[in-house]
Amino acid sequence: MGNEALQHTAFDGVADYLSALDSVCSSAQRTLNVFDKNFADSGFNSEARYETLRHFLLQSSSNRLQLLAHDTQYLVRYSPRMMILLQEFSHSMAINQTAPHMHNITEPFAVADHTDFVRRFHFDDTRGVLAKNDSEGARILNARFQEMWLASHTGATPTRLGL
Repeated sequence: MGNEALQHTAFDGVADYLSALDSVCSSAQRTLNVFDKNFADSGFNSEARYETLRHFLLQSSSNRLQLLAHDTQYLVRYSPRMMILLQEFSHSMAINQTAPHMHNITEPFAVADHTDFVRRFHFDDTRGVLAKNDSEGARILNARFQEMWLASHTGATPTRLGL
């Protein structure tokens, strides 16, 4: 945790959530784990988010970006920037889809490294919390993410299939 103070900031609204998500993505130094229902309304096809994630992946070949969704079709079909990242950084990035028995998990979240995270209370609720320097909260969410990840399967591949 270092000398940084634990900080929790509540938010309510889509714009505040997207800003909190940008903050977490920007703070990642080694790992970024993101779980969402389908990524449709979370800004992952924006140019700014693409640039942030690309910069993160370029910083080190050991950096890891893992995106996990109940349904990956939005990412595959309507997020060309995420598919470009996956093609360029397939050694450092993966997109997985949860197993059907996990579809009762309805709390989207993103965790950067072992300190910062953003968590909404429900997919249909724009309220949530942005946490900075909360190693215990981040540990809990990373453990949940890893448990879900291990029970998931590949939801997008870096290869393009064409006619």
